[in-house]
Amino acid sequence: MTKNRGEKILQTLRKTFTLQRRITFNRNPFKTLIVTIISQNTTDRNTVKAFENLSKQFPIKPEVLANAKTSKIEECLKVAGLYRNKAKTIQQVSRIIVEKFHGNLMSILSMSFEEARKTLIQLPGVGPKTADVVLLFCAEKPTIPIDTHVNRVSKRLGLAPKNGDYEAVRKSIQSFYSPKFFLDVHVLLISLGRNYCKARNPLCKQCTVNMFCPSRKI
Repeated sequence: MTKNRGEKILQTLRKTFTLQRRITFNRNPFKTLIVTIISQNTTDRNTVKAFENLSKQFPIKPEVLANAKTSKIEECLKVAGLYRNKAKTIQQVSRIIVEKFHGNLMSILSMSFEEARKTLIQLPGVGPKTADVVLLFCAEKPTIPIDTHVNRVSKRLGLAPKNGDYEAVRKSIQSFYSPKFFLDVHVLLISLGRNYCKARNPLCKQCTVNMFCPSRKI
């Protein structure tokens, strides 16, 4: 696939979808971290509801969540599934941030991309995708988080190798675009996956980028 075709896909997706930056640059990195932990293995709707429940019960600050009653955090997260594990992870992460980073993630985000990513991944329950979300949305670091939609859509479009793992997919997509467009690429590929390029029964005929897609079924 040529870089030019990658650019045409991006141009077409910009015309197709409105960029809804519900999570924008400079958002509170701790809140972003907590939202992303909650989002693991659940739907967007459940994530939003669980985070709203947590926010009503507690100020979303590491020093607060580190010392909160675990049972109360669990109750807030029930709607998102795996609530016991997530509550435990949130408390562990909060304690480490308080003890090692003085309750502030900015010291991590001010590091180089590679160092910041490595440091975040060392936190309990934080894998590459969670780290990349925090780094992209809160520090404008040059990375594209690979969720299930981005993974599926990029492989179907030929932006990433079909059998590629997380890192192979991330680096392949990034090779087609300038870092200043990474946020747009991430958000737009998710929109494409939700609306047209579904896991089952993709809507290839209606898809606005079907002319660029080697996997299209029309």
